[in-house]
Amino acid sequence: MTSKLVLDNIAGRTTAGSITIVGEGNSTTTNLQQGLAKVFHAIDQTGTMTTLDSFNISDFTDNATGSTTSTFTNNMGNANYVYNLSRDRTGSQNGGIVQQSSSSAPATSSVRYSCFNETPSSQDVDRACISIDGDLA
Repeated sequence: MTSKLVLDNIAGRTTAGSITIVGEGNSTTTNLQQGLAKVFHAIDQTGTMTTLDSFNISDFTDNATGSTTSTFTNNMGNANYVYNLSRDRTGSQNGGIVQQSSSSAPATSSVRYSCFNETPSSQDVDRACISIDGDLA
């Protein structure tokens, strides 16, 4: 028999914003809020830059070839969050990297990142992605 729980809001009993669940292996617990991505952004940088999908993104800026700034709807609690960056293969380029921009440190309200081909030279790509974990403000 399967069960179905239907609700609009979950709150912790002791602290409303803190819910602990049993983790993998049934021997440890995990705080639900700490395990969720707080931001993700997938963009097509080629031509007119377009958001493919996003969460907690209010805006983005096309800084230059391969360089994007993603601005968050809700700020992070500090600039020490973890960001994961990736890019798809574009055209004939088989390799490439994406990195947080050395010209601009992560901020609580945004992050700037750049894509490169295997040369490495700056390159607009069909799909640049960022995912951020950390605490919201």
